[in-house]
Amino acid sequence: MRKKPIIALIYDFDGTLSPGNMQEFGFIQALGQTPEEFWTKCNELAVHEDASNILSYMKTMIDDSKAINLKLRQKDLNKFGEHIELYDGVKSWFKSINEYGKEHGVVIEHYINSSGLIEFIQGTPIADEFKHIYACSFLYNEKGEATWPAVAVDYTAKTQALFKINKGLFAARDTNKVNESVNEDAKRIPFQQMIYLGDGDTDVPCMKIVKMFGGNSIAVFNPDNEKKRAQAQKLLRQGRVNFITPANYTKESRTYRLVCTIIDKIKAECDLMQYSRYR
Repeated sequence: MRKKPIIALIYDFDGTLSPGNMQEFGFIQALGQTPEEFWTKCNELAVHEDASNILSYMKTMIDDSKAINLKLRQKDLNKFGEHIELYDGVKSWFKSINEYGKEHGVVIEHYINSSGLIEFIQGTPIADEFKHIYACSFLYNEKGEATWPAVAVDYTAKTQALFKINKGLFAARDTNKVNESVNEDAKRIPFQQMIYLGDGDTDVPCMKIVKMFGGNSIAVFNPDNEKKRAQAQKLLRQGRVNFITPANYTKESRTYRLVCTIIDKIKAECDLMQYSRYR
Protein backbone atom coordinates (compact mmCIF):
# COMPACT_ATOMS: atom_id res chain seq x y z
CA MET A 1 0.00 0.00 0.00
CA ARG A 2 1.41 3.39 -1.01
CA LYS A 3 2.28 5.68 1.88
CA LYS A 4 0.39 8.93 2.20
CA PRO A 5 2.46 12.03 1.38
CA ILE A 6 3.62 14.05 4.38
CA ILE A 7 3.12 17.81 4.09
CA ALA A 8 5.12 20.00 6.48
CA LEU A 9 3.62 23.32 7.57
CA ILE A 10 6.52 25.34 8.99
CA TYR A 11 5.81 28.49 11.00
CA ASP A 12 7.82 31.36 12.34
CA PHE A 13 6.25 32.42 15.66
CA ASP A 14 6.59 36.13 16.49
CA GLY A 15 4.54 38.13 13.99
CA THR A 16 3.29 34.95 12.32
CA LEU A 17 1.22 33.13 14.95
CA SER A 18 1.41 35.96 17.49
CA PRO A 19 1.06 39.72 16.88
CA GLY A 20 4.16 40.57 18.91
CA ASN A 21 7.48 39.36 20.27
CA MET A 22 6.92 36.64 22.86
CA GLN A 23 8.99 38.48 25.50
CA GLU A 24 6.47 41.35 25.40
CA PHE A 25 3.58 39.40 26.94
CA GLY A 26 4.65 39.58 30.57
CA PHE A 27 8.36 38.87 30.79
CA ILE A 28 9.64 42.37 29.94
CA GLN A 29 7.00 43.87 32.23
CA ALA A 30 8.24 41.60 35.05
CA LEU A 31 11.67 43.19 34.59
CA GLY A 32 10.05 46.59 35.19
CA GLN A 33 10.88 47.72 31.65
CA THR A 34 9.00 48.72 28.53
CA PRO A 35 9.52 46.73 25.34
CA GLU A 36 11.29 49.73 23.81
CA GLU A 37 13.72 49.91 26.76
CA PHE A 38 14.45 46.19 26.66
CA TRP A 39 15.02 45.92 22.91
CA THR A 40 17.08 49.10 22.82
CA LYS A 41 19.37 47.60 25.47
CA CYS A 42 19.66 44.36 23.49
CA ASN A 43 20.47 46.19 20.26
CA GLU A 44 23.03 48.43 21.94
CA LEU A 45 24.80 45.37 23.35
CA ALA A 46 24.87 43.74 19.92
CA VAL A 47 26.28 46.90 18.30
CA HIS A 48 28.82 47.62 21.05
CA GLU A 49 30.18 44.06 21.07
CA ASP A 50 29.56 43.34 17.36
CA ALA A 51 27.58 40.37 18.63
CA SER A 52 24.65 38.26 17.47
CA ASN A 53 21.30 39.95 18.06
CA ILE A 54 19.92 36.60 19.25
CA LEU A 55 22.71 35.96 21.77
CA SER A 56 22.45 39.57 22.91
CA TYR A 57 18.76 39.31 23.79
CA MET A 58 19.34 36.00 25.57
CA LYS A 59 22.21 37.45 27.64
CA THR A 60 20.11 40.51 28.47
CA MET A 61 17.30 38.26 29.68
CA ILE A 62 19.71 36.46 32.04
CA ASP A 63 21.51 39.60 33.27
CA ASP A 64 18.41 41.71 33.85
CA SER A 65 16.58 38.88 35.60
CA LYS A 66 19.55 38.29 37.91
CA ALA A 67 19.75 42.02 38.69
CA ILE A 68 16.26 42.02 40.25
CA ASN A 69 16.35 38.43 41.53
CA LEU A 70 13.72 37.27 39.03
CA LYS A 71 13.97 33.49 38.72
CA LEU A 72 14.64 32.37 35.17
CA ARG A 73 13.76 28.69 35.46
CA GLN A 74 12.16 26.62 32.73
CA LYS A 75 8.84 26.49 34.57
CA ASP A 76 8.89 30.29 34.98
CA LEU A 77 9.45 30.82 31.27
CA ASN A 78 6.69 28.31 30.49
CA LYS A 79 4.41 30.38 32.74
CA PHE A 80 5.15 33.56 30.79
CA GLY A 81 4.35 31.63 27.61
CA GLU A 82 0.79 31.06 28.84
CA HIS A 83 0.10 34.78 28.36
CA ILE A 84 1.34 35.11 24.79
CA GLU A 85 -1.40 36.50 22.54
CA LEU A 86 -2.22 34.51 19.42
CA TYR A 87 -3.88 35.63 16.20
CA ASP A 88 -7.53 34.86 15.54
CA GLY A 89 -8.14 31.20 14.81
CA VAL A 90 -4.67 29.91 15.75
CA LYS A 91 -5.92 27.65 18.55
CA SER A 92 -8.33 25.78 16.27
CA TRP A 93 -6.18 26.01 13.12
CA PHE A 94 -4.22 22.80 13.62
CA LYS A 95 -7.25 20.60 14.12
CA SER A 96 -8.94 22.10 11.05
CA ILE A 97 -5.93 21.62 8.79
CA ASN A 98 -5.21 18.14 10.10
CA GLU A 99 -8.79 17.11 9.35
CA TYR A 100 -8.58 18.59 5.86
CA GLY A 101 -5.37 16.69 5.20
CA LYS A 102 -6.86 13.43 6.43
CA GLU A 103 -9.95 13.89 4.25
CA HIS A 104 -7.72 14.46 1.21
CA GLY A 105 -5.27 11.61 1.69
CA VAL A 106 -2.21 13.37 3.13
CA VAL A 107 -0.51 13.53 6.53
CA ILE A 108 -0.02 17.04 7.94
CA GLU A 109 2.87 17.83 10.27
CA HIS A 110 3.42 21.20 11.94
CA TYR A 111 6.81 22.69 12.86
CA ILE A 112 8.00 25.88 14.54
CA ASN A 113 11.14 27.56 13.14
CA SER A 114 11.75 30.58 15.36
CA SER A 115 14.40 32.87 16.82
CA GLY A 116 12.24 33.01 19.95
CA LEU A 117 12.46 30.69 22.94
CA ILE A 118 11.33 27.07 23.12
CA GLU A 119 10.56 27.59 26.81
CA PHE A 120 8.04 30.35 26.05
CA ILE A 121 6.44 28.38 23.22
CA GLN A 122 6.11 25.30 25.44
CA GLY A 123 3.88 27.34 27.73
CA THR A 124 1.39 28.27 25.01
CA PRO A 125 -1.84 26.31 24.51
CA ILE A 126 -0.66 25.19 21.05
CA ALA A 127 2.69 23.69 22.11
CA ASP A 128 1.53 20.07 21.66
CA GLU A 129 0.46 20.68 18.06
CA PHE A 130 4.02 20.61 16.70
CA LYS A 131 6.05 17.66 15.49
CA HIS A 132 9.13 19.61 16.55
CA ILE A 133 10.06 23.11 17.68
CA TYR A 134 13.28 24.55 16.27
CA ALA A 135 14.02 27.60 18.44
CA CYS A 136 16.40 29.12 20.98
CA SER A 137 16.81 27.63 24.45
CA PHE A 138 18.85 28.02 27.65
CA LEU A 139 21.21 25.84 29.63
CA TYR A 140 20.29 25.48 33.33
CA ASN A 141 22.40 25.04 36.47
CA GLU A 142 21.83 22.60 39.34
CA LYS A 143 19.21 24.99 40.77
CA GLY A 144 17.30 24.89 37.50
CA GLU A 145 18.15 28.52 36.67
CA ALA A 146 19.10 29.68 33.16
CA THR A 147 22.82 30.43 32.95
CA TRP A 148 23.80 30.35 29.28
CA PRO A 149 22.29 29.96 25.81
CA ALA A 150 22.02 26.31 24.75
CA VAL A 151 20.74 27.01 21.23
CA ALA A 152 20.64 30.34 19.40
CA VAL A 153 18.63 30.38 16.17
CA ASP A 154 19.44 33.20 13.77
CA TYR A 155 18.34 33.35 10.13
CA THR A 156 21.09 30.97 8.98
CA ALA A 157 20.16 28.40 11.63
CA LYS A 158 16.55 28.73 10.50
CA THR A 159 17.58 27.59 7.01
CA GLN A 160 19.39 24.61 8.52
CA ALA A 161 16.13 23.61 10.22
CA LEU A 162 14.54 23.24 6.78
CA PHE A 163 17.13 20.65 5.79
CA LYS A 164 16.60 18.85 9.10
CA ILE A 165 12.88 18.66 8.38
CA ASN A 166 13.70 17.50 4.86
CA LYS A 167 15.77 14.61 6.26
CA GLY A 168 13.77 13.92 9.43
CA LEU A 169 16.39 15.14 11.92
CA PHE A 170 15.41 16.73 15.23
CA ALA A 171 18.50 16.98 17.47
CA ALA A 172 19.90 20.50 17.88
CA ARG A 173 23.44 19.10 18.19
CA ASP A 174 23.22 17.22 14.88
CA THR A 175 25.45 19.10 12.46
CA ASN A 176 26.79 16.08 10.58
CA LYS A 177 23.82 14.14 9.21
CA VAL A 178 22.12 17.33 8.07
CA ASN A 179 25.03 17.91 5.67
CA GLU A 180 25.29 14.35 4.39
CA SER A 181 24.27 13.62 0.82
CA VAL A 182 21.00 11.69 0.66
CA ASN A 183 19.10 10.47 -2.41
CA GLU A 184 15.98 12.50 -3.07
CA ASP A 185 13.68 9.52 -2.73
CA ALA A 186 15.16 8.78 0.72
CA LYS A 187 14.35 12.20 2.16
CA ARG A 188 11.44 12.17 4.58
CA ILE A 189 9.73 15.38 3.40
CA PRO A 190 10.72 16.81 0.00
CA PHE A 191 10.87 20.60 -0.24
CA GLN A 192 7.99 20.41 -2.72
CA GLN A 193 5.84 19.22 0.19
CA MET A 194 6.71 22.16 2.47
CA ILE A 195 4.58 25.22 3.19
CA TYR A 196 6.47 27.99 5.00
CA LEU A 197 4.64 30.77 6.84
CA GLY A 198 6.61 33.78 8.08
CA ASP A 199 6.38 37.52 8.39
CA GLY A 200 9.75 39.21 8.73
CA ASP A 201 13.29 39.71 7.46
CA THR A 202 14.66 36.71 9.37
CA ASP A 203 12.25 34.50 7.40
CA VAL A 204 13.35 35.67 3.96
CA PRO A 205 16.16 33.11 3.47
CA CYS A 206 13.79 30.27 4.45
CA MET A 207 11.04 31.63 2.23
CA LYS A 208 13.42 31.83 -0.73
CA ILE A 209 14.83 28.33 -0.20
CA VAL A 210 11.40 26.69 0.10
CA LYS A 211 10.15 28.54 -2.98
CA MET A 212 13.33 27.86 -4.96
CA PHE A 213 13.10 24.11 -4.33
CA GLY A 214 9.47 23.88 -5.40
CA GLY A 215 7.65 24.38 -2.12
CA ASN A 216 5.32 27.23 -1.20
CA SER A 217 6.19 30.26 0.93
CA ILE A 218 3.55 32.53 2.41
CA ALA A 219 4.17 35.95 3.94
CA VAL A 220 1.56 36.68 6.59
CA PHE A 221 0.91 40.16 7.93
CA ASN A 222 -1.00 41.81 10.75
CA PRO A 223 -4.18 43.06 9.03
CA ASP A 224 -4.23 46.05 11.38
CA ASN A 225 -0.69 47.16 10.49
CA GLU A 226 -0.27 48.85 7.11
CA LYS A 227 3.52 48.76 7.42
CA LYS A 228 3.43 44.97 7.76
CA ARG A 229 1.04 44.71 4.81
CA ALA A 230 3.41 46.80 2.68
CA GLN A 231 6.34 44.62 3.74
CA ALA A 232 4.49 41.48 2.66
CA GLN A 233 3.54 43.05 -0.67
CA LYS A 234 7.20 43.95 -1.23
CA LEU A 235 8.25 40.33 -0.64
CA LEU A 236 5.68 39.21 -3.21
CA ARG A 237 6.85 41.77 -5.78
CA GLN A 238 10.46 40.69 -5.27
CA GLY A 239 9.54 37.07 -5.90
CA ARG A 240 10.65 35.92 -2.45
CA VAL A 241 7.29 34.36 -1.60
CA ASN A 242 4.53 32.66 -3.55
CA PHE A 243 1.62 34.24 -1.69
CA ILE A 244 0.68 36.78 0.99
CA THR A 245 -2.26 36.66 3.39
CA PRO A 246 -3.58 38.40 6.51
CA ALA A 247 -2.66 36.65 9.78
CA ASN A 248 -6.11 35.24 10.39
CA TYR A 249 -6.35 31.47 10.88
CA THR A 250 -10.07 30.91 11.21
CA LYS A 251 -11.79 28.37 8.98
CA GLU A 252 -13.43 31.23 7.08
CA SER A 253 -10.14 33.01 6.40
CA ARG A 254 -8.16 33.51 3.22
CA THR A 255 -5.25 31.76 4.97
CA TYR A 256 -7.27 28.57 5.46
CA ARG A 257 -8.53 28.54 1.87
CA LEU A 258 -5.03 29.24 0.53
CA VAL A 259 -3.31 26.51 2.52
CA CYS A 260 -6.03 23.99 1.66
CA THR A 261 -5.59 24.79 -2.04
CA ILE A 262 -1.83 24.28 -1.75
CA ILE A 263 -2.47 20.94 -0.02
CA ASP A 264 -4.70 19.94 -2.96
CA LYS A 265 -1.92 20.93 -5.37
CA ILE A 266 0.75 18.95 -3.52
CA LYS A 267 -1.51 15.88 -3.34
CA ALA A 268 -2.22 16.10 -7.09
CA GLU A 269 1.50 16.39 -7.87
CA CYS A 270 2.28 13.37 -5.70
CA ASP A 271 -0.42 11.38 -7.49
CA LEU A 272 0.96 12.40 -10.89
CA MET A 273 4.45 11.36 -9.81
CA GLN A 274 3.15 7.82 -9.32
CA TYR A 275 1.93 7.74 -12.92
CA SER A 276 5.34 8.88 -14.15
CA ARG A 277 6.94 5.81 -12.51
CA TYR A 278 4.87 3.35 -14.57
CA ARG A 279 6.96 0.76 -16.38
